[in-house]
Amino acid sequence: MAGGRLGVLCGDGERVIDADHVLMLTGHSSSDPARYPRQAEWSRFAERHQAAFVPSVYPLENAFAPGQAGPGSTVGCAGMGLTGIDVILHLTEGRGGVFTEQPDGTLAYRASGREPDSIVMFSRSGLFTFTRPFNAKERDTGKLEHRGVFLTEDAVHRLRRTAGRPVTIGDREQRQLDFRDHVFPVMTLEMAQVYYTTLLGEDFGRRLERAARPEYETFLADGGGGAASDTSVQRLLAPLEVLVDQAAETLDAVLSGELRLTDAKERDWDVEGALHRVLEVIFGPEQAVAVAAWSDDPVGFAAAVAAAESPWLHPKSIAGQRFSWERLIRPIERGSFATPGEYRAAMLDFLDLDRRWAVQGNLSNPAKATADGVWRDLRHVIAVAVDFGGLRAASHRDFLDVFMRHLNRLCNGSALEVMEKIRALIRHGLVDVSAGPQASVAPDEESGRFVVRGGVTGAVLPVDILVDSRVHPFDAANDVLPLYPNLLRRGLVRTWLNPGVDAPDFAPGGLDLTEDFHPVRGDGEVERRLTMLGWPSEGVMFFQYGALRPNQNHHIMRDILCWMREFWGQDDTADESGKPLMGDTIWPRVEQLRRWLDANANPELTGDVRLWRVLKISEEVGEVAEAMHGATGANPRKGASHTWDDVHKELCDVVVASMIALATCAPDPAKLLDERLRHLVHRVTAS
Repeated sequence: MAGGRLGVLCGDGERVIDADHVLMLTGHSSSDPARYPRQAEWSRFAERHQAAFVPSVYPLENAFAPGQAGPGSTVGCAGMGLTGIDVILHLTEGRGGVFTEQPDGTLAYRASGREPDSIVMFSRSGLFTFTRPFNAKERDTGKLEHRGVFLTEDAVHRLRRTAGRPVTIGDREQRQLDFRDHVFPVMTLEMAQVYYTTLLGEDFGRRLERAARPEYETFLADGGGGAASDTSVQRLLAPLEVLVDQAAETLDAVLSGELRLTDAKERDWDVEGALHRVLEVIFGPEQAVAVAAWSDDPVGFAAAVAAAESPWLHPKSIAGQRFSWERLIRPIERGSFATPGEYRAAMLDFLDLDRRWAVQGNLSNPAKATADGVWRDLRHVIAVAVDFGGLRAASHRDFLDVFMRHLNRLCNGSALEVMEKIRALIRHGLVDVSAGPQASVAPDEESGRFVVRGGVTGAVLPVDILVDSRVHPFDAANDVLPLYPNLLRRGLVRTWLNPGVDAPDFAPGGLDLTEDFHPVRGDGEVERRLTMLGWPSEGVMFFQYGALRPNQNHHIMRDILCWMREFWGQDDTADESGKPLMGDTIWPRVEQLRRWLDANANPELTGDVRLWRVLKISEEVGEVAEAMHGATGANPRKGASHTWDDVHKELCDVVVASMIALATCAPDPAKLLDERLRHLVHRVTAS
């Protein structure tokens, strides 16, 4: 730290370089299993017996010792997400196994003989992450990605004003929400809106929005009135479900031939448009046209509907496709299985259905559109609810433990080809999913092995090698690598704490960072020479580890650009001649102002916030005019009431108000303004 610089040291303590600024892009790491009771128990058991415990699988090539996890052994994976899928493929395809396509289009697995006898997959849910759908939005992401109807940043801010509990975090007050009681009901309403709009068409979706909005506005105004989450969900969905009930009664009667389409069209909504959309969803565009050709003949139409096959196995009625959050997140019904074999069969059936739905895509399949549109496209709104202590401590813990699992299962799964391989391996018998939901694992002293038990299926599955196949949360104090523990010990960083009010505090493990990703030191001061992007910010912020997405104003790129602008303009404020350097820190400051305005807006203010931000420009222009009159003495009654310095300040306020309005209306205001300036400069120079 000599001369105000940071010393970068090797593992042996040798000083490598003195740096003015350090950008930390360290990515994922692992946590020391000895620091966690359950993993520590597994480690100690493995040390005393022949069983093995693998606390972290990355890098995969080093996860297993030579000769380990081969023929004659059973591997158990605690976790069925992306990491567990990586382990499966590493131990099968990575060992020389081959997948071949069958005449029916499915895959079959041909073993190499180097695989373990069995790979037992288990988790609390008993489910893999769902297959990623064909992304039909890629052709025009700007237009096709979902924009929130009910789940918006403005909705979160309004809930925070009406239901937020004030708490001081650091040097700022935050009004904390309960995610389950305040945010999730609005998310569920948004999911139902996307689901039924996908199933019944845009026009019907607008009808739903109009019907649901009055109760939605009341909910935002009373914050749920202290009701439990399930009660609020029912309250918000009730107006919407009334319309769907009516639509189901009419359309199902038409589909079954009990009601003529000409008679149904006399009702006060676009029955024909909704019917054609339903046919497209159930049968696909080509079959839908052929079936619709019979729509004037009730008997022939019903026969055509009955004869046609849905490539995606959709029920041929609206009643059979009602929105259900429980069915969306837990698609294998608990009553459909009781034994390990029955659960295996149910899992294979679901994987086939999930594959079909993924092929249909994220704009045509109601379930995939709902997951993709709300849990993926609106992650930035979830971040507004969660980031910087936006949730109460207990709710924050609940969010990470429950709702993050939902998000990962719904929209962070593997590609279609990968899940086809998993299905083939289950059919082959190499991957065992029979433990089902509510599975657990415990050491068995008598056999010297770990035993996985199915909480519902009753399966008892001994395993020789237990793998913790979950991504470890960031934990600076317990990281297996020395970097972050050293930074903590030196006081250059500190972990972030969500203070509990009449409840325990919650420390998710991430670092205490400012909004521009600078760490707060142990003494409470901001260390601006350090910038932490990505994984270390998990905890104080939400979902910072997502991959960059094409044609997106993606938060990762914005974060990097903000760091670059601050970096180039932060240090030396003047060049050799004393002329100020052009450091671009303006837009990050504009963004700070915009966020503050969002968080502190008048609770009586209603309507589109963009309108008020644009109108604010007119107010500031009026103040410039007043200052100009005062500086020139143009108003004899007031005389020289202002100075030119006042004019300059008011002009700055006009610029700032315009930039805030632009940042409110446009996803990338800096880029937009730069492009506009280039256009204007080119226009005048070309002439």
